[in-house]
Amino acid sequence: MECFNSGKAKKECLFRIMRLHNFTRRIYFRFSGLAVILFLIFFGLVSCKDKTQNKPNILLVVSDDLGWRDLSCFGNEYVQTPNIDRLAKEGIKLTQYYAASAVCTPTRASMLTGKYPLRFNIRKHFSDKGEYLPVCNTIPKLLKNAGYITAHVGKWHLGGLREKDCNSRYTVPGPLEHGFDHYLAQLEQQPVRGQMARDRVLYREGGKCLLRDDKTVGPDDPYYNMYLTDIIGEETIRLIKKIHKTEKPFFLNLWWLAPHTPYEPAPEPHWSQTAANGISYDQHCFRSMVARMDYQFGRILKTLEEHGIAENTLIFFVSDNGGAYESNIGKLKGGKTDLHEGGIRVPFLVRWPEHIKPGSTSSGLCHSNDLLPTICSAAGISLPKDDSFDGVNLLPFLFNKKQYPDHGTMFWQIDLYHHLQRHYPKPKPYATEIARKGRWKMLALNGEPVELYDVEADISEQKDLLNEKPEIVESLRKDLNIWLSQPRQQFWRAD
Repeated sequence: MECFNSGKAKKECLFRIMRLHNFTRRIYFRFSGLAVILFLIFFGLVSCKDKTQNKPNILLVVSDDLGWRDLSCFGNEYVQTPNIDRLAKEGIKLTQYYAASAVCTPTRASMLTGKYPLRFNIRKHFSDKGEYLPVCNTIPKLLKNAGYITAHVGKWHLGGLREKDCNSRYTVPGPLEHGFDHYLAQLEQQPVRGQMARDRVLYREGGKCLLRDDKTVGPDDPYYNMYLTDIIGEETIRLIKKIHKTEKPFFLNLWWLAPHTPYEPAPEPHWSQTAANGISYDQHCFRSMVARMDYQFGRILKTLEEHGIAENTLIFFVSDNGGAYESNIGKLKGGKTDLHEGGIRVPFLVRWPEHIKPGSTSSGLCHSNDLLPTICSAAGISLPKDDSFDGVNLLPFLFNKKQYPDHGTMFWQIDLYHHLQRHYPKPKPYATEIARKGRWKMLALNGEPVELYDVEADISEQKDLLNEKPEIVESLRKDLNIWLSQPRQQFWRAD
């Protein structure tokens, strides 16, 4: 090379080569460092995204006034529910699951908060006259903070859904304030909803009293002239499709009104398919309403499958309280508004493919308080340390990895309803509380024991052991009165 022809030129050329080499090294290391940083950032984001994507979608499906044996998988011979039954075939059926109350509002509060309704002093159903659940930790709020998209579809009955409430959100919370990104529910305003129920048009004209995210639905809305159960199914499907595009996990709170009164004919073909000789008009309506709910639920399951998310979707199906007039409670005693088994023992199904063994059945004792800690555990969410919850995490039990967790003594409290929502008188003696520990169930009136049953041996509650087991009665009485004396966060009434 020419630059090496002289000694001086050789030195100059070597110097230039060294400078070029050092410059190249600096560029290399700088860009290498930048590349490493970009690599870490990119894969960190991907990792975070993957963590969100790997979280299960969660669907909490609640029927209204569905009796313990109203599903064919629980032994109903009169109405076939093949789509809901799939949860039993592909998941687990629990035969000793209890609602927190024999009426709807207290149980709904329990499901969303993981706490006994006592904690809010909710002892009866809300009257749509201003009562509401105070703002607190709820399933949708906790999941929303963890990256979930949350939505409520269907019956609410926890307050805040009158037109005047929607215009005063700083004082009256509704679904949005309890953690839902979106909701579609009926207007809960008197005398509107009450009159529609008396006229038996609450389902057939259900689209004419809807609220969507605090705004009334008008005649130009596609749901305006639809049957209510179909509205709930259609909106759930729409949300699944919409949220799926975001690649974020969802929590959908799907609360049917069916098969609650008023008993109205479901659309064809379910009205004709449920006809039978010797049944009343109300019984025919009831059967058609259950069949229609099952049909819409089947469409929801199909939507999950079509979008490839059924395997990563955890589904719960349950009723808010025991069976009312036309429902099937089998050999259970009582019914809606009553604390015997017919009023609080309800069907419960859970499906989560690859996590829960298909076709499982369990008689383990469960409660609606358990839904919040179980759902949070499935979503990988730790419960807030500055709050306390009454439910327990059921996942290890549902996965069949551990024995069922011990709830200790469990409690119920309800205001006295003298009328039983069945076709026969309410059982006496009347009861307003329960203390349940293991197999023993003590019923009480204003804290004083009135009956004791071994419900594992006597599911129909026919043999009262109150006078035969005084030591058990006294132990449960003490537990009950301690529980009744605990402080309560009063639910609020707007007017």
